Amino acid sequence: MDRETRVFAESHFRGLEGRLPSRACLKLDRVDFIEKPDSFSYAEFFKGYLLPNLPCVFSSAFTEDWGSRRLWVTPSGKPNFDYLLQNYGDVVVPVANCGVQEYNSNPKEHMPLRDYISYWKEYIQGNYSSSRGCLYLKDWHLCRDFSAEGVFTLPIYFSSDWLNEYWDALDVDDYRFVYMGPTGTWSPFHADIFRSFSWSVNICGRKKWFFFPPGQEEALRDCHGGLPYDVTSPTLLDSRLHPMRDRCGPPLEVTQEAGEMVFVPSGWHHQVHNLEDTISINHNWVNGCNLANMWHFLQQELSAVQQEVIEWRDTMPDWHHHCQVIMKSCSGINFEEFYHFLKIIAERRLLLLAKGMSPGQVEGGEDTGLGPQQAVFDIGRIAEVLESVVVHPDFQRVDTSTFSPRPEALLRQLEEAVAATTSL
Repeated sequence: MDRETRVFAESHFRGLEGRLPSRACLKLDRVDFIEKPDSFSYAEFFKGYLLPNLPCVFSSAFTEDWGSRRLWVTPSGKPNFDYLLQNYGDVVVPVANCGVQEYNSNPKEHMPLRDYISYWKEYIQGNYSSSRGCLYLKDWHLCRDFSAEGVFTLPIYFSSDWLNEYWDALDVDDYRFVYMGPTGTWSPFHADIFRSFSWSVNICGRKKWFFFPPGQEEALRDCHGGLPYDVTSPTLLDSRLHPMRDRCGPPLEVTQEAGEMVFVPSGWHHQVHNLEDTISINHNWVNGCNLANMWHFLQQELSAVQQEVIEWRDTMPDWHHHCQVIMKSCSGINFEEFYHFLKIIAERRLLLLAKGMSPGQVEGGEDTGLGPQQAVFDIGRIAEVLESVVVHPDFQRVDTSTFSPRPEALLRQLEEAVAATTSL
């Protein structure tokens, strides 16, 4: 990030005055297509798509050097089953049954990749039909068990990725996934975890995306308040079941070709269908641009949990603590872990500035794609959100006595760093 981009971004957030961006329905009739890597800078992506939270599609030229596009795909553009079996056949992978609805998702099982590929071949031979249903390999954490080297290269546009930086620091998890499945596999209507951004590259095959800007999903709720499972279902046309459907415009449709890369903005609900036998690599990520969205989402999640168990508030010992426990089991994170997430990223940015390291380097020489201007921007965004966290009544009920540093002390550090770097 250069200084001009940082100043532009800080002005953007000052204009919001701590509010989330307007949820008014956007009037978009197309998604921008970015053709040439050499003529599209990080600053252009940051200002044109990341800050305004708008989707875009990058051409296959951005991923043409990826090893997976060469090794995982046959010369005819189909999945290279032989290569995948030889290199990953014994890996146990999660597989969803697209033909079975379980709430607003699909039930999952686990099996060795070789068994899934055997099913996939039989499915193709059976004219894309099987008594076992329509199975979709989803959320395979390839990078947890194997190096990404030779598979893909993280695009510079998505290099400020706090979510995976945090989990890499803990060395327990990540939000980097491989999806693969035959024609007809699909992902039901949803918004990404924690209101993260995501990016998705088709290694081979084609996908059809249905996008709805933030806020439009509210008009799709049924008469019981539930969001739809499938936005292509004819039941959405029934005004008795979906009384507000007329208030929602048509989805923004995108057909993603092989090698192309889709940027999915924060809070955009979407549904995705594989039009061919398809393999994709996908990341979820959070940074300073959508951190406030994540914090707002977590407050909503806790409020929903509290409403579910409100009847036991006066009789259950440590009711507020139990709400945090339930929230973590349902959402994967609670207020305590959110603070630790902020702390890890904040400390790494403060260290980068304190040691005067060259752009892109943190302790140990790890290349993060960060520079001093990005670190200053990040510190400012963390400070603004942490200021909201420490005064939240439910966070004040969290036992922070063992936290190091204490939240208020970390906030002071960040505010001092912001003041000291105004002229950087």
